[in-house]
Amino acid sequence: MSQQVDPDTIDWGPFGRPLFEDAAAKGLSRVGVIDVGSNSVRLVVFDGAARSPAYFYNEKIMCALGAGLSQTGHLNPEGRVRALSAIRRFAALAAGMGILPLTAVATAAVREASDGKDFRAEVLRETGIKLWIIDGKEEARLSAQGVLLGWPGSYGLVCDIGGSSMELADLAEGRVGRRVTSALGPLKLREIKGGRTAIKAYVRETMEKLHVEMGGVTGMRLFLVGGSWRAIARVDMARRDYPLTVLHEYRMSSRQISKTAEYIRKSDLQELRSRCNISDSRMSLVPLATIVLKELMRTFKPKDVAISSYGIREGMLYEQMPRALRERDPLVEACRFAEAKDARMPGFGRILYDFVKPLFPRANWQRKRIIKAACLLHDVSWRAHPDYRAEVTFDNATRANLGGLKHYERVFLGLALMNRYTSKTSNSRFEPLFEMLNADQIKEAEVLGRAMRLGAMLWLNADEEPGSLKWNQKKHELTLKLNAHARPLFGEVAEARFSALANALNAEPCVTFKK
Repeated sequence: MSQQVDPDTIDWGPFGRPLFEDAAAKGLSRVGVIDVGSNSVRLVVFDGAARSPAYFYNEKIMCALGAGLSQTGHLNPEGRVRALSAIRRFAALAAGMGILPLTAVATAAVREASDGKDFRAEVLRETGIKLWIIDGKEEARLSAQGVLLGWPGSYGLVCDIGGSSMELADLAEGRVGRRVTSALGPLKLREIKGGRTAIKAYVRETMEKLHVEMGGVTGMRLFLVGGSWRAIARVDMARRDYPLTVLHEYRMSSRQISKTAEYIRKSDLQELRSRCNISDSRMSLVPLATIVLKELMRTFKPKDVAISSYGIREGMLYEQMPRALRERDPLVEACRFAEAKDARMPGFGRILYDFVKPLFPRANWQRKRIIKAACLLHDVSWRAHPDYRAEVTFDNATRANLGGLKHYERVFLGLALMNRYTSKTSNSRFEPLFEMLNADQIKEAEVLGRAMRLGAMLWLNADEEPGSLKWNQKKHELTLKLNAHARPLFGEVAEARFSALANALNAEPCVTFKK
């Protein structure tokens, strides 16, 4: 058993000192948020003080509070009953989890309805929950902060669509700038008289006004937030037969969106709903949302489009984060949290990263963070059955709730971890996903996996380096220099793994020992 090391004496190098043990971060270890929207009411409980917290609990009730609001000026009576019942249930769940008080916000429907304040008073009286009714610009700010939870330092335009409203906010240098709100939510559009032609004309006129209010910007990255956008993305995935079903960071081009809009228009919505696992109430709003999205693309002309699963609820969590935690990389921090919780030797990932780093001399900062993530996750699946450990690691990497990770990076990370546990990745059920990588990326994932496989054989403790690697690309030589106290660890299996790594690099292996 190794001795405890004072964290203040450790050189954390490129990782920086962990923050999830700090008091300010520990206060976020279990945070409950209620979002009362125009279409749905949702409770999310975030677990873990890492920069990319997990969803401990997530429940949504489709209440359609905003249905008919334009005509009556009141909240939908049936939706109001359902929403109150849902909040009552959420309050009871929160009490059982010991996470009261909850943070609760209401958006467009409640703020616009003549009985919105009465509903807020009823919620407080019946459940003890204080419902904050926020205006459109505040809704836009919180949604944009949700995007920052997954993409710190982002630049671009955030578009959040709800049932009764649509908000826009720009991001620059990781800060929220100009914000606008509109009545382009599908529930509102459904009440416009004159059919599809009238709706399209209204959307175009409104979007042009929004464009002026946002300074006439074009060519930015567009982050799409909201259930209707995610539903369209699901349909796009189905139409393209896309191999990975994770919505967060899914990318769409203007051409793909046009094709999918036409695909939706010509499809049987019930059949499409069933195939894409979209609720009936959500699917009924999708055709109207596609009109808005096409006009958004035509007017703002974004350079690319990314789906964000993070929105107003995550923005409310981001609001509570200390600045030092906000500025950390969400991927690396989440992987460090996983290592601290599940690895057999927490802290060894940092040593392993230093060990494998010489093999990637040309890696830019984006690739280095993926290598860091792999080293931190290299041992978190050790409890899985040995026959399935490689598959479990790949599944965890490609399907986990991780922020700041492009889809092809998920596959690269998964393949590297798969190579950590097996030398055979061909004929795998995951091969359709491997097609998201080019040949160089597949080879690099193999090298990283084999290097981690070797490093794992040489561990002594989480604070002591077993040795170092040196790769001379010109001479095609790979040298392993082991510390004297690590020499007994270099047995037959370790030697075979070193040879496999050298073979992957097309290099001659050489082993030396420090005195």
